[in-house]
Amino acid sequence: MDEQEWLADRFDEHRSHLRAVAYRMLGSLSEADDAVQEAWVRLSRTDASAVENLGGWLTTVVGRVSLNMLRARKARREEPFGVHLPDPIVDRADGMSPEHEALLADSVGLALLVVLETLSPPERLSFVLHDMFAVPFDQIAPIVDRSPEAARQLASRARRRLQGENAVPDADLTAQREVADAFLAAAREGDFDALLEVLDPDVVLRQDFGVEGESKIVRGARLVAGQALFYSRLGLEYRPALVNGAVGGVALRDGEPFSVGAITVRGGKIVEMDFLNDPERLRRLDLTILE
Repeated sequence: MDEQEWLADRFDEHRSHLRAVAYRMLGSLSEADDAVQEAWVRLSRTDASAVENLGGWLTTVVGRVSLNMLRARKARREEPFGVHLPDPIVDRADGMSPEHEALLADSVGLALLVVLETLSPPERLSFVLHDMFAVPFDQIAPIVDRSPEAARQLASRARRRLQGENAVPDADLTAQREVADAFLAAAREGDFDALLEVLDPDVVLRQDFGVEGESKIVRGARLVAGQALFYSRLGLEYRPALVNGAVGGVALRDGEPFSVGAITVRGGKIVEMDFLNDPERLRRLDLTILE
């Protein structure tokens, strides 16, 4: 085995971890893969023998690359007005694939990623690297061009923002599914009162249609129940799934994906619903696992 092959094998040992870092930073699977590939390019041009902690070095490289990608994204104003949902990770309702389990360790649900999207790029990086991957602030500081104490404050601001949101679902998947099934049954039966029974009074519904002006946020149980009754009349076929490790599903219309939705259940009530309805992005998702 020559040196380049040895280096490639060492890099592959860290690939799943690096992809998990980049996905949390970017909320995009394709961009996460690009960030990981860039890390390999930089490693291949580096004297690896001088790197004492390869995993830590690669983590900070992926963090820096992801930070630059986030800044470039904002500078180009790529994000649509209204709602932009991260790429969902879809699995069968009875369990996740090993690859997705590695990618979504620490319960990185879609609702959590939605909140991460609202952070500034330095806040997001400081929180993701420190709180999710235990990178010390003295290693984060040079990436965000701040002092370690300033990096600590960035992570602290991000943490406070997350604590104010219903981003983490109840741990019991069976209980989550029971609530989701009750919601679907009430919608199919047109039972408005039954819908209100399973919705938190302050429930939030997000829908990303991928077209400027069409994506929207609906707040409050009565308005969300009304939306559920509207969509129940469209003749959608619903397939239960795990979406980013939490209860959710895929809706089909005339055999084609219509939406991928994740439901956040806390205290036995639905507190958040996130739906990707963007036809272009839905076509890029691999949903064959549900067939």
